Amino acid sequence: MGALAATIASRLPSGVSAALAAVAASPGEVARRAAGLEEELRELVGLRGRGGGAEQGQGGDGDGKMTRERFVRAYERLKSELLNDRAFNFDFTPETRQWVAKMMDYNVPGGKLNRGLSVVDSYMLLRQGTEVDDEDFYLACVLGWCVEWLQASALVLDDITDNAYTRRDNLCWYKLPTVGLSAINDGVLLKCHVQAIIKRYFKEKFYFLDLMELWNEIGLQTAMGQMLDLITTHTGAKDLARYRIQGYRRIVKYKTSYYSFYLPVACALLLNGVRLSDYVELKNVLIEMGVYFQIQDDYLDCFGDPEVIGKVGTDIEDYKCSWLIVQAMELANESEMKILYENYGKSDPKCVAEVKNVYRELDLQDIFLEYESRVYKHLVSTIDAEQDRAIRDILKSFLKKIYRRKK
Repeated sequence: MGALAATIASRLPSGVSAALAAVAASPGEVARRAAGLEEELRELVGLRGRGGGAEQGQGGDGDGKMTRERFVRAYERLKSELLNDRAFNFDFTPETRQWVAKMMDYNVPGGKLNRGLSVVDSYMLLRQGTEVDDEDFYLACVLGWCVEWLQASALVLDDITDNAYTRRDNLCWYKLPTVGLSAINDGVLLKCHVQAIIKRYFKEKFYFLDLMELWNEIGLQTAMGQMLDLITTHTGAKDLARYRIQGYRRIVKYKTSYYSFYLPVACALLLNGVRLSDYVELKNVLIEMGVYFQIQDDYLDCFGDPEVIGKVGTDIEDYKCSWLIVQAMELANESEMKILYENYGKSDPKCVAEVKNVYRELDLQDIFLEYESRVYKHLVSTIDAEQDRAIRDILKSFLKKIYRRKK
C-alpha cells in the first residue's frame, strides 16, 4: 500500500477500512459489504466533510479539548471583572459580592457550553488559513460567554415560570431555600451582565453598533418567543385543539432558534468583519436546525433518561405546547383525545402516565425517529449545496453536535 493510500486508510472508520481490505482480497465481498457501508459513508461525508468538519479544521480532538480549556478559563476572568468593575459604581459589600459570585457560578458555566463554544468554533472556521492571535481568540471566547450568560438568564427565569424542579443535574436556582423568588432579579442581572461585557470589550470596534443591534434584536425575539409560549400554554390548558404545528413552529423559532443557533454564528461573522445581511440563507438554515433541536428537546423531556439529560421533564405537567402533544392532537382518535383532555396539564403522576400511554399507542417514538431521519437528510442536502466552504463546515459542525443526541 502506498503512503497516500495508507494515510487515507488510517483516517477512515474501522468498518470502512475493514471492508476495503476485504475487497482487495476478494472482489466478491463488494456486494455483501455495500449495504453496511452506505450509512457509515453517509455519516463520514455528511457530517465531517472533506476536511473533517470543525474539529478537524482546528487540528483534531486535541485542539478541540484545548479550545474548551481556554474557553473555560475565560469565564473566570470575566467573572472577576464583573465583580470588581468600578466603571458602574457598584458598591458591592462582601455579602453582595459573594451572592453574585455564587449566583454566576451556579447558573452560567454548568451546562454543555455548546452555544458558547459554537461562537469560537465558527470563528475559527471562518479564519481558516489565517493566523488567529490570542487577543482575537479571546474576543471570540468573550462573545461565546455572552451567549452562555444569556442562556443562563433565560433558564433562571424560565424555570420559575415552568415551576421546574431540576436543571443541569442540580436543583433549579430558585428552588434553593436561600434564593426563592429573588431569582427573578438574578435572571435580570445576568442579562445586564451581557451588555456590560459587550460594552467593555467591543465599544471601540467598528462593528460595535452592529453587535449591539444583533443582541437587542435577539433579546427581543427570545422574549417574544417566551411570551408566545406562555400565552399558548395558559389558553391551551383549556383548549388543546389550539395546539397545532404552525403555532408550535412560531414559538420555537423565536424562543429557541434565534439565540441558540443563529446568534453564535452571527457573532462569529461580525468578529470576522462581514455584514450579516449577506448571510440571510445561512440564518434560515440555522433557524431550521433550531426547530429540529427543540423537537428533540421535547422528545427527550418525555422519553429521555433524567440521569442523562440532567433534569426531570415536566412538559406534560406544565401543559406545554410541545411537539409530542401537537402530533398527538393530529393523530388521536376520539377515545385517546378524551384521555388527553382529561389528563394533560396535571401534576398527578397517574395523569402523566395516561398521557404517555397515549403517546406510545400513537407510536410517537417511531414518528419522531422518522422525522429525525427525514430532516437530517434534508439538512445534509442543503449544506452540501452551500458554495462557501467555511459556512459549509460551520453548518456541519452544528448538525454533528445535535444529530441523534441523547441529552
